[in-house]
Amino acid sequence: MPPSRPSAVLAALLVIAACHCGAAADGPPEAPQAETPVARPDRHPDLKRLSKTGEVWIDPIRKQVVVGAKVVLDKGPIEVFACPERTKEHEALVATRSLAQEVHAALLAIGLEPGRPVRFDPQYAPAQGPKVKIIMRWKDAAGGMQECRAQEWIRNTKTDAHLDADWVFAGSILWKDPNDGSQYYQAEGGDLVCVSNFPAATLDLPVESSQSNEALLFEAFAGRVPPRDTEVEMILSAGD
Repeated sequence: MPPSRPSAVLAALLVIAACHCGAAADGPPEAPQAETPVARPDRHPDLKRLSKTGEVWIDPIRKQVVVGAKVVLDKGPIEVFACPERTKEHEALVATRSLAQEVHAALLAIGLEPGRPVRFDPQYAPAQGPKVKIIMRWKDAAGGMQECRAQEWIRNTKTDAHLDADWVFAGSILWKDPNDGSQYYQAEGGDLVCVSNFPAATLDLPVESSQSNEALLFEAFAGRVPPRDTEVEMILSAGD
């Protein structure tokens, strides 16, 4: 059976986002996890939190999504900018304390509609969708609050400059198991915000970027990415 696009299941999450701040999210079965997520104190009680354990908040006034995360790589090649925790930390800059589907639902809540993922058959066709701006926020060693565009943490190995492309809301794929009917949002495997093209990506670059280890185009921008284990927040909003 061919994969289907996220629709009714993520619409249910959107209802939760709009109406039940702090309620546990119903939706597609979660990706297998090594341990049960632990609820942390709500750092943004003035915003709408999407679930009790996932660190995703909606700011309906500013039309922003706030996602809690930490730095997991500060040097070396990457395929993913952000992955859900306990998935692709070996090739991502940050790991989020949330499900990918929660971020998807939050983007729906601020008015963004997904396009479609990258295609490779019969030929390459880039991911499509509305542009998404990502701002990173963290405290430096002296306790001062810092902010920058996520692109500034990513170095293009061919140009030595930071990433100069915008992410688009591609929307990943909702796969249905033909045997038992269970559904799985494929970005839960680690492809939340990608810099190499993946059909499962929630957010992808609309430019060709190989996932082959021999041809990886991007790496952590040494000296710009905070040290590993630094607590950070991603602030997502509609791109310019």
